[in-house]
Amino acid sequence: MPPPADIVKVAIEWPDAFPKLMEIDQKKPLSAIIKEVCEGWSLGSHEHFALQLADGTRYYITEKNRNDIKNGSILRLTTSPSLSASQLHERIQSSSMDAKLEALKDLASASRDITFAQEFINLDGISLLTQMVESGTDFGDLLSFTLTAFVELMDHGIVSWDTFSVAFIKKIASYVNKSAMDAAVLQRSLAILESMVLNSQDLYQKVAQEITIGQLIPHLQCADQDIQTYTVAVINALFLKAPEEKRQEMAHILAQKQLRSIILSNIIRSNQPINDEMAHQLYVLQVLTFNLLEDRMMTKMDPQDQAQRDIIFELRRIAFDVECDSNNSGSIEKRKSMYTRDYKKLGFINHVNPAVDFTQIPPGMLALDNMLYFAKHHQDAYIRMVLENSSREDKHECPFGRSSIELTKMLCEILRVGELPSENCHDFHPMFFTHDRSFEEFFCICIQLLNKTWKEMRATSEDFNKVMQVVREQIMRTLTHKPNSLDQFKSRLQNMSYTEILKIRQSERMNQEDFQSRPIVELREKIQPEIMELIKQQRLNRLCEGTCFKKTNNRRKPDKYWYCRLSPNHKVLHYGDLEESPQGEVPFDSLQDKLPVVEMKAVVTGKDCPHMKEKGALKQSKEWLELAFSVLYESDEYLNFMAPDKHEYCVWTDGLNALLGKEMTSEYTKADMDTLLSMEMKLRLLDLENIQIPEAPPPIPKEPSNYDFVYDCN
Repeated sequence: MPPPADIVKVAIEWPDAFPKLMEIDQKKPLSAIIKEVCEGWSLGSHEHFALQLADGTRYYITEKNRNDIKNGSILRLTTSPSLSASQLHERIQSSSMDAKLEALKDLASASRDITFAQEFINLDGISLLTQMVESGTDFGDLLSFTLTAFVELMDHGIVSWDTFSVAFIKKIASYVNKSAMDAAVLQRSLAILESMVLNSQDLYQKVAQEITIGQLIPHLQCADQDIQTYTVAVINALFLKAPEEKRQEMAHILAQKQLRSIILSNIIRSNQPINDEMAHQLYVLQVLTFNLLEDRMMTKMDPQDQAQRDIIFELRRIAFDVECDSNNSGSIEKRKSMYTRDYKKLGFINHVNPAVDFTQIPPGMLALDNMLYFAKHHQDAYIRMVLENSSREDKHECPFGRSSIELTKMLCEILRVGELPSENCHDFHPMFFTHDRSFEEFFCICIQLLNKTWKEMRATSEDFNKVMQVVREQIMRTLTHKPNSLDQFKSRLQNMSYTEILKIRQSERMNQEDFQSRPIVELREKIQPEIMELIKQQRLNRLCEGTCFKKTNNRRKPDKYWYCRLSPNHKVLHYGDLEESPQGEVPFDSLQDKLPVVEMKAVVTGKDCPHMKEKGALKQSKEWLELAFSVLYESDEYLNFMAPDKHEYCVWTDGLNALLGKEMTSEYTKADMDTLLSMEMKLRLLDLENIQIPEAPPPIPKEPSNYDFVYDCN
């Protein structure tokens, strides 16, 4: 008989004693269990003891997390968190530097546990650490472990960041501003400043007064990528929290300090690969930089504003080399007629008053900015494009004005101008760090592409939307290759011609072709169950191999892993905790816990998962919700998963649903079904190539009057 669900078999350690094997009744109060363990080793004052996990985390067992104890877990009896906090609070104030250093090391390690952290904070431990920092007497390893303990304690979100003094902020800022500083101290100081800025508007003001961009720039030029990452993170935080009216000013300072070129040479083009956290910070910086365009993108042109109208006059002057004094010659009607003719050649929708074209938001005035930049910085290409189109027939000319406005709007959509950066995205483009006016240069390349594609398609004004769709596809497909420079992007676009797009579309259509004739539909319906069974077997085989899952994703805490795999007979899920990420499959005998498939009730995903209903901004992010799923069993028990990526999420949710006899609904199942079904259909129809398949089967002829023609085999 299996043991009752509330009974957990564990081993408990105590220094200089043999481990004790015992069964823990989860319905019994934890204090009673600790008392029983203490009495077994003849230890008094059981209220001064607690149980901890014996793994590297050393987390305390409490009434809240005791259900996480699994069969076969190893626990250790240790001093209670309150007593341990009290002892460490006293030890870190020791007059002996060696004793103080050891105490701070222990504090930095113990502070990762929220139970201990709460007790230490209750003793006013945060104030003690800040006083130690403000005094300035500690340095080197002493200061490093003090700041580490402070960061770990603050990461739990128990204490508000608004409580810290200006003196503490100035001290932390001074560690960042020093030219030569211990790497560990610098890392912790940058992390503290980032958290201060992100968590308190009041602290942002104080930090912004103490830290300048010029003082942060040198840290980007060091070889330590962790310090570079935290430095970019602080710059991003200052950028993100700055009032809107100051962001342009800050961007100007960043340009003066040549932040872009420093990042390009010291990070993007350095010899060491860019890790995920650095990629995320570069993506955030890219988003925040492009968001500076939002104001112009959402500003309508005032048709009565002469300064804005002068920009349109400048576009006309550059294109047609019109002398300024010629504007004053001739009658008013003649000048109006000439303006109308030229504005038509420039491709504006409103030939009489082109200012009206820029009242649409988005893209607003940003489109006019791009057009003027193109006309001034790529003058030959601009003049050639305008004159070339003005010499074509009316129906075949590519309207420069209308195209520029729609293209600017499209580029803003592609780059998501105005949207806040995503929590876990790493999608930065190196080419945008190669030029100070990267958006404008991006536009200039794309407007020339649009004109080239227009000619290749032999488009007319009625084809405008079709051309824009092709151009979007050309840009998106080229961006997926992550060109290293704008020149490389331009070169790749040359190979992404309209003919190439047609070939790609045809290839994709051939792979996903949907035959509609009745015989083909019937054949497909016959094959579909076979393909679905094949996909099901693949999913179950993949579950039998198993997957390593993470328990936490806080970058400042070590990752905890656990492994889960399905038994070969598809009857039991085996799972258990791991010390580190495995290199291959984990054998069944090392996974202590089991969940019979017959006890599984349902598979839930996203917001319906128990671990996604907990509070916390990180767990509420869209990316995490898309990777979360849980297996519900018995009445209120559950097994929570956080897939490492979208592929593993689809494999596991499909496989678990298949075990429950439910439909596999993931997008990967649909893709696999389309691919395999298309391949199988083509193989079966190979002999019918170039033979037209009728829409309906031929009619069955009438029965003959006699069957004399039938051959008798006997």
